[in-house]
Amino acid sequence: MYETRPEPSEYAPFYASYVARVPAGDLIEILGLQGALTQRLLAPLDEARALHRYAPGKWSVKEVIGHLADGERVFAYRALRFARADETPLPGFDEQKWVPAGGFDRRPLATLLAELAAVRAATRAQFTGFDPAAWLRRGTANNNPVSVRALAAIIAGHELHHVAILRERYGVGEAGVGR
Repeated sequence: MYETRPEPSEYAPFYASYVARVPAGDLIEILGLQGALTQRLLAPLDEARALHRYAPGKWSVKEVIGHLADGERVFAYRALRFARADETPLPGFDEQKWVPAGGFDRRPLATLLAELAAVRAATRAQFTGFDPAAWLRRGTANNNPVSVRALAAIIAGHELHHVAILRERYGVGEAGVGR
């Protein structure tokens, strides 16, 4: 069940680019490997580099990390509700309001990375506990139908999306940058 990719009918078109980024394979394993790679990418940054913004008005690296943890919590909560056969429609969230309210730039990078790792560990434990029927259950979030397995892929793809931006626009992971 963990290796079955969601069908396009299982998520809103907006998430297609996230799901497309996720390699074939066991989603639980992918989430674990990905989390470790993201930690390795970001851990060498110093505090000044973690406050870097690639353009005015864009999030800092710390804010991206905070957003990843917040987003993963929301997606995992949606998955829990739907896996437990709760069909109550769930609202969306506005990351443009959440990030400033999170105060991520005031926190040490190490605590943000520890939080992100803890969120990922909890996500993996949660999804590992779902039986095959739960993975296929669906609900409505932000006015769009979504399946539990699609939410696992969205979590992975969302992180891959932001890691690509960190590499391409922030220069994180380049020789001499953040090392």
